[in-house]
Order: sequence, then structure tokens, then C-alpha cells
Amino acid sequence: MLKRYFWHGLLVIFLHNAICHAQLFSLETERLRLIYYSKGHEYVVPHLARCFENALNFHSKIFDYQSKEKITILLEDFGDFGNAGAISIPTNYIKVSISPFSYVYEIRPANERMNWMMNHELVHIVAGDKPTTTDNFFRSVFGGKVFPMHQDPLSIAYSYLTNPREYAPRWYHEGAAVFMETWMAGGLGRALGPYDEMVFRTKVRDSAHIYNIIGLESEGTTIDFQVGANSYLYGTRFFNYLGYLYGPDKLIAWISRNEGSDKYFSAQFEKVYNIPIDEEWRNWIEWEKKWQEANLDSIREFPVSTGRQITKTSLGSVSRSYFIPGRNKLLTAIRYPGQVAHLAEIDLTSGEIEKLKNLKGAALYFVASLAYDHRNRNVFYTTNNYGWRDLNLFNLNTGKSEILIKELRGGSLTFNQQDSSLWGVRHFNGISTLVKIPYPYNEWDQIYSFPYGRDLYDIDISPSGDRITAALSHNSGKQNLIIMYVGKLLQGEKSYQVLFDFEVSSPANFVFSEDGNYLYGSSYYSGVSNIYRYDFSHEEMDILSNAGSGFFRPIPVSQDSLIAFEYTGDGFVPVKLAINIPEHVGAIEYLGNHVIKKYPELKSWTLESPRKINLDSLITFRGDYNTFSNIRMNSIIPVIQGYKDYVGLGVRMDFSDGLGLSSLDLNASYSPHTHLPLEERMHFVVNFSHWNWKIFTTYNRADFYDLFGPTKTSRKGYSLGAEYLNTLIFDEPKKLDFIIFLEGWAGLETLPDYQNVVATSKELVTARFALDYEYVQKSLGAIDDEQGIRWQLVSYNDFVNKKFIFRVYNNLDFGLSLPINHSSVWLRTSVGHSFGDRDDPFANFFFGGFGNNWIDHLSEKRYREDYTFPGTKINEFGGTNYLKLLLEWNLPPIRFRKMGFPALFCNWMRTAVFASAIQVNFDGEPATEPLPQYGFRRTLFNIGGQVDFRLVLFSNLSSTFSIGFARALEEDIKATDEFMISLKLM
Repeated sequence: MLKRYFWHGLLVIFLHNAICHAQLFSLETERLRLIYYSKGHEYVVPHLARCFENALNFHSKIFDYQSKEKITILLEDFGDFGNAGAISIPTNYIKVSISPFSYVYEIRPANERMNWMMNHELVHIVAGDKPTTTDNFFRSVFGGKVFPMHQDPLSIAYSYLTNPREYAPRWYHEGAAVFMETWMAGGLGRALGPYDEMVFRTKVRDSAHIYNIIGLESEGTTIDFQVGANSYLYGTRFFNYLGYLYGPDKLIAWISRNEGSDKYFSAQFEKVYNIPIDEEWRNWIEWEKKWQEANLDSIREFPVSTGRQITKTSLGSVSRSYFIPGRNKLLTAIRYPGQVAHLAEIDLTSGEIEKLKNLKGAALYFVASLAYDHRNRNVFYTTNNYGWRDLNLFNLNTGKSEILIKELRGGSLTFNQQDSSLWGVRHFNGISTLVKIPYPYNEWDQIYSFPYGRDLYDIDISPSGDRITAALSHNSGKQNLIIMYVGKLLQGEKSYQVLFDFEVSSPANFVFSEDGNYLYGSSYYSGVSNIYRYDFSHEEMDILSNAGSGFFRPIPVSQDSLIAFEYTGDGFVPVKLAINIPEHVGAIEYLGNHVIKKYPELKSWTLESPRKINLDSLITFRGDYNTFSNIRMNSIIPVIQGYKDYVGLGVRMDFSDGLGLSSLDLNASYSPHTHLPLEERMHFVVNFSHWNWKIFTTYNRADFYDLFGPTKTSRKGYSLGAEYLNTLIFDEPKKLDFIIFLEGWAGLETLPDYQNVVATSKELVTARFALDYEYVQKSLGAIDDEQGIRWQLVSYNDFVNKKFIFRVYNNLDFGLSLPINHSSVWLRTSVGHSFGDRDDPFANFFFGGFGNNWIDHLSEKRYREDYTFPGTKINEFGGTNYLKLLLEWNLPPIRFRKMGFPALFCNWMRTAVFASAIQVNFDGEPATEPLPQYGFRRTLFNIGGQVDFRLVLFSNLSSTFSIGFARALEEDIKATDEFMISLKLM
């Protein structure tokens, strides 16, 4: 998990053709290395650097923290919505997106985003990096902070010794950062967030489950419609509770790695608070219920708005929706656990939901941006909503869809019925731009680019086509409902009028009534998200509801009724409400307000403006960033490896630049066994990577996992090779890679790819070319991919024994999701042909076995691979041509709310059953006993199953314990069985 988290941004650089091989630039101070790749981002670089220095000054003081290394920040524009991430191993690294935030449901504050991200992300760095004397000792022993590497799993222990506080659940890290961010911004943060209050108020109202400390990580972040966002919600709430009951000083003592503090987060909690953390978590849940009951009582002092629920179940997350009068249906996009996100029509009478089309790249909360042309029944929608959004069209009459503009990078769509134009908001280089997309919708026109710090969202256009309304956020946190006039905009007049000042609350999803006289939207302006109506004739804003939880995305359907989405414990539910103005609206108490009242010293945490930082006096370098010149050693660790059946001891050294774009790892070991020939006792592997290239060399390659099980990857001999990867398509979840692999071997004893096949030549030169394509999807909360296609075409071109051997194989997997949530069926096929001699082992493909070791690091679902065949022995049979078919059914997983304790727990159990068939050497003679390894025709079948258990160690290191069984059958041959047990680390 840590590895995926840390390298996510770097993989995007590595894979995304937009900046691959781009020039990188750097601004540096004594504490900062800020890297960016576009001159278009340069305008914000000084501001980001000032925000960094300003925030780090504060954190250094309050946590007594001084970094011994520069903190690397990558400024990027890989997605259309802002985000950031941080990690402190092996180096201190932060990834920052320049794009504007998504303000949907006010899940995050609208204050200046660079300042906000620095306040937040540097908490992660300080909390993870700050060492004690003991931590510094181990860092000196291991040459730095050790990153956990699956190739050498002892690195997990070394990593914990050098950076123990990284090993805590995500809710801990995010809760700490949110608490700090809020008071550093003077109260503009999620510790005072209305969404958070609503979530837990609704859980209490609906008697929904509030997860315990283990259940949150094992189930709450997987089956709940908010998935990973629950880490923020629960973490923020628990930290707020602790801050309110015990004060901020104890929170700082818990977060900070001070001398005498315990390594593990839960042990340190008990040391600070004198109570086990799981017991205090239970206390918080009971306290939370009482707090929210009091809030509900306050709301219920006046009549609570209720409506007729339209659907029988919640929809999870929903997009902007449209009422279709003639059909009495609601057009929307929905995303809920168990099924892939999709466009849908909801019958307002029966509540039946009709799936129209699956959506690629749906967002968590807003799913996709939708606009509707009712004359032509065209639905405009966005895909790749976490990346560079594409504009698409779906016609309700024909059921056909097409892509209109690739990488529009725009959303917040609205349709002008007067001239059939589409309008939206585009994000690029951190700027919000109002755009017009005229028919035939294949290009866009820039209308109004707002300056940095002002973000436009939730636009709508009047039925008359002459007015555009929108929400406008300012970097001060203030938010306005504004109006612009189409005629003036098209004439180049860049101005707007404020209709209503919502202060720091979002004016969300305001839409015109059919006659254009009103705007209907929602806001937390009263503390609870209620429906509001703006009356143009009287220039007044009226509140239309007294919600118990919260109402969102109103759609007027008549003069006296509207449809809105009510937040529930399971997600959003459409309800029909009467339009009326209540006499009174209930108020609630914010926990954050009580924290600041009880501890007014938190007001002193508010930072001064970053403009006061004299950046020019701090800059030590500004210019090009060179990955080679910035390579540094990350760590040097002892390792244990296996070679054949012997144990070797050695050392591993890792080097990389701050971004990991250039890296070098050296791995050397020695097997002191007299049974091994002298020339086989030394082993080493060297890997060097730079952007798309990888160069490697081996000598008597050894591997840790060869010590545990039947699969051996260690090889006698030495090799030199190179690999080049070019991503031809990067359109998540669609991807096409082209790979070139060159390698030369000498001193071979067995084939490089087949451990149990004796090599007939000690020398081999091979060139491999591969195309890897995948377009797979899975529903919210899924464990496995549930539908889609994977395709792989590989050719081997070998020069061995003074002749060329050409082999090619093709893999094609096709999967379908079932009506049962999180269940799918896959057909996996593989076919191959070799143009070499059948009696030459180098010309054959070999098959057999599950392939899992008792302790492993490769895929636990190894039976899916083309070279395995459970029920037989590894490399038991082969041929120069083959056809293999595997049918697999993945059953719904069983999730555990509480199985274990914070340092080790079990998330889920997953079961799969499979059956496969293979024939090798179609045109060969049938095999007879004793069965030959290759050269004859054989047809085999098997049936089997596998059960996997996901284990989590140290809160965020995932492992998988697997048990499998298969029986292999062959005509006139005795059936053979194979039992597999394996623990996959990381």
C-alpha cells in the first residue's frame, strides 16, 4: 500500500506521454526542492514556495522539527481537480496538483489551495519523518530511511525501525493533518466542515453503523459508498473529539515523535491518554451519538421537511440530474458499491432504475458532469473524471454513444436550448475558464478565464439562453452566487454580478426554473444543507426546507414541487418535496466551534500571509532539474537470499533522485556452502532505471523467495539486458503498452523462464516484443476487476545453438460482472506457436502447477497465468504449440468488521473456482507413459478453487494468505492433485 501510494504520481510521469522526456525545472531553498515541468505553471511556483516555507516554519516550531534533508515537491497538472499526497520514505516527497478543487457537497474548504495543501501535507512529512535518537541510530545503520520492498521483505522491519510513524492507518494521518490545517487557516477546514457533521448526524438519525477502529479499515473503506474518504471523515471526527475532551497539547504529544515516545501510534496513544485506543474509540462513538442526538433535537424543534422517497434504495453518489416531463423520469448518473457507475433513468412513479450506459472513470462524489438536450434527447457527459476529462454524447433514442472532444478538461456542463450550444468550465494550468462548445461539439471557444484564486463551478443557463449563473469561490474562502450575461460575454465584456454572498458556504447546483424566474440550489448557509430559492423579481433568497440530514441538487418539476437528493447513511436518495417556505429552520452545533471556544489558544495557530515570506533571500538555486546529478543513496540493508536450495547473506543498496525517475539498486550476496561450486557462491543483481529505460545485469541470480517453496527464480549464469516501455495509450482504465526486452545469457544451466527444464546451450540471446492492452473496470468497493478485456501479444526471438527460434503467443481475457454484487465470470485464453524444432527445449512452451511459493510476492492468483496449470508439477509438460482455456468464477467477498487488532487484522475472504483445459502439440503423436516433458501431444483438464484472506500488518502493509486446491485429469492417466498454501507479502 505504501509503495502504491508513494509511486502513484511518479508512475503517471513515467506513463503519460504528455510529459515523458520533458524538461524539468527546479526552485530550491535550504529546505525545499520544488520541481515542475511546464512554464505554464511558473506563475504559481513562487507562491507555492512561500506557502511551503510559511507552513514549515509553523510546524517546525509546534513539533520541534528540523529536517536533515530537503523536501521534494512535484507540481503537476495530471488531473482536472486539485489534490496532493505526501510520504516521508525513502525521502520526504509531496505531490501537488495545480488544478482547482472539486467543491461538490462542500467536502473540502474553498480557501486558497496551495496554502491549504502545504498546511495539510507538511503534517504528514513532519509526523512521519521526525526521529528520535533511536530512529536516527537505525537511519545511520541503514544509510537512510528504508522503503519496504517486496523483493527483500526484511526491509519491512528495517523500514519500521527507521520510520515507525509511517506505519499507522490512513485515518490517523489524515485526522492529524485535517485538525492542523483547520486552525492554521483560522477555522477554514474540515474540522469545522458541515459535510462531516452531516455524515455522523445522519448515521445517528438512520441508526447506521459507525465503524470501530478495525472495522473502518477492513470494511468501512471498501463497501461504504464513500470508500477511502471515510478515512478523512472518521479521522477528522476522532481527532476533533480528542481535541475537545483533552485539548490540543495532548494531540500534539500523540502525533509528534518525541524522545521517550513509543514507536507505534496506538502504543503512543495509550501512553498519552492512559487508555487503549480501541476503548477510547468506543467512548467516542457513544459520545458522538449523544452529540448528534442533541443536534437532531435542535432541528426537530421546528417541523422537519420530509418528502416522498422515489427509489427503494439509495443511489450512492449522484450527478446533476434532469427531469424529463413527457416520460416522468429522472436522468442521472449514479455510483454505488457493487455495480459499475452508469448513466440511468429513474421512473418517478415506480422508482425503477434503468441502466443506460456504464461510465468510464467515474468520480467518487459527483460521478460525472451531465447536460441534457431535451429536443434531440442527447445526454452530454464526461468520462475520466479524475484525469483529463473527455466529452461524450449518448442519445436516448438510439442508445448509441460517441466521444466528442478528447481531453476537453472541462465539466460543470449546461445546455443552451436557444442556440444548441454546450457550455462548461475548463481547468488548465490551475485556471478556471468558462467555455462555449457550439454544434457539432468538436471544439471549444474560450469565453472568460478567471484569475488564479477564483474558481467557477456549478454553472447553469437560463431557458431564454441569455443568462448564466454560477458559484464562484475566492481564495479567501468566500463564495458567491453570480450571474453573467451571454451577450456581453460573447462581446468580450468580462464581468459578473453577485446575486448572493454565501460567505464561506458553497452555493451548490443552483439551476433555473422552467420560466427562468427562480434559481433553486442548496447550501450549508444555515449549518445544514437546505434547499434555497433565489427570486429574480424580488432579488431575495428564500430557504425552502428544514432538513434533518441534508438536501442537495434540487430539480424543479412544477410550480409547487421539486425533486432533491437527501443524504442518508447509505448515500443519496431522490425525494419529492413540496415547495414552501418554513417559518423557522433548526440550527446545529459544530464540534469544531466548541473546540475553539474551549481552547482559544488555537487562534494563535492561524498563519500570517505567505506573502510576508521573503522568498528571494531564501532561494539557493533556480534552473533545470537533472535526475542524474540528484541521485543519492536512500539505504543500505542486509538481505537474505536463496540460491537453488542454499541460503545466502548479502547487502542491498538503493539510490534514486528525488522523484525516482532515475534509480539504481545493487544487490549482492554470498552462499557459503561447500556443496556449491566456488563459481556459484557469489550472486549479484544490478538494476538501473531512467524514465522509460531499464538496464540490468545478473550473476548467479538469487532470490529471497526461493527459500520458501517450489518456484525458483534463481539461475546459474550471468546476463546483461535492457528493457524499454512506451505507453501508446494512457486513458485510464484503458492502457496500451509497447515493450522491448533484450537480454543475453552465458553459463546457463536451466532455461531462464522455466526452472525445471535443462538448457541445451549455455548461451542465449533473446529479443522480446510485447503489446499489453487492458480496459477493465470494477465497481465501487470491489476487490477484483469485474469486467472488461485484457489482451497481450508477445513474440520471442531467440538466438541459441547458432540458430534463430521464433515463438509467439497471444493472451485474451474477457470478463463480465454478474447481477450479484462484486461477483464476476472470466474467460481467459492463451494460444501460442513456436517455429523451432520440437525436440529443442528452447523452442517449447512449458506449463504446470499453481506457481505460488509458501511465502511469495507475486500475484496470489497465479493460476490465471498462461504458464501455470494447477494439479500438475511446475514445467511438467510443454509443446511448440498450445491452446489453453480457463473459466473462472469470482464469488462475492466476505468482509470482516473486527478480526484482529490495530497492528494486524484481516480485511476479507475471497473465493474463486476455476476449470481449465489445455492441449499442446496439436499435430504431434499422443504421449505414452512414462509421460515425456515435451515433444508429444497431450490434452489435460483441471478443476480447482482458491480462497484468499487479506491481512494488514502495521496498519497499512497488505498481505494475502491463500489456500488452493486443484485436480488435473488426462485421458488414460491417473488424476493428480495439488494443494497450495501461500502468504503473499505486500
